[in-house]
Amino acid sequence: MKRILLPAVAMLGGLLCLAADTAPERPAGIPDDYQLVYRQDFADAKAIADFVFTDPSCWAVAEVGGRKGLAYTGKADYKPKVRSPLMIGLLKGLKVQDFVLEADIRQTGKEYGHRDACIFYGFTDPSHFYYTHIATKADPHAHNIFLVDDAPRTAIAAETTKGVDWGKDVWQHVRLVRRGSDGTIEVYYEDMSKPVMTAKDTHFGWGWVGFGTFDDEGIVTNVRLWAKEAKKEPCPFFKAKEQGK
Repeated sequence: MKRILLPAVAMLGGLLCLAADTAPERPAGIPDDYQLVYRQDFADAKAIADFVFTDPSCWAVAEVGGRKGLAYTGKADYKPKVRSPLMIGLLKGLKVQDFVLEADIRQTGKEYGHRDACIFYGFTDPSHFYYTHIATKADPHAHNIFLVDDAPRTAIAAETTKGVDWGKDVWQHVRLVRRGSDGTIEVYYEDMSKPVMTAKDTHFGWGWVGFGTFDDEGIVTNVRLWAKEAKKEPCPFFKAKEQGK
């Protein structure tokens, strides 16, 4: 698939998310040669068409705390080939390699050690991808950067904190920095000056990105994807949400 530079925010699912001349200011920490290739606030319920899911019935555009977002609840009817998260929603039309992905995430589940939200990237197929598991408490299976390489997920973070405080009825701002060209992975939570996790890995380069959870619930909005370059390429796996269902 031909690589392309996208001078404006991507059009996916028939929705032009943002015109280039109305783009917001570049946040601190975004490289000068990166462009805003996707933006979504889910003001229109049709924005769900930009994504594909392991189980579409668990996903919907909803309003929580006065803000609309892409919400995921329930138990996903999905059995991966290898042990890995069950609730996955991928941005279906773009692949990136060197990028910064930002979003506001509200964890709506109960408090416990593995209370989480996940960010997916380098997604090549359902058995080959990375995901970042942001959780209340770190242990060998939580609050880490994981590699899924045709085998059960493996923690690969070089550094992590002891966990995060998702709080109750609050939004948290998250940033993922990925440079597939040199293997860099950095995860930021609220404080954009200091990562809560870091890793170096070059198993996967170009891939789809998305959000979800291992088996929890939450809602995501204010999605911003900045990339050095991007490929327009449809995701050949998972399913879209049918309108009205």
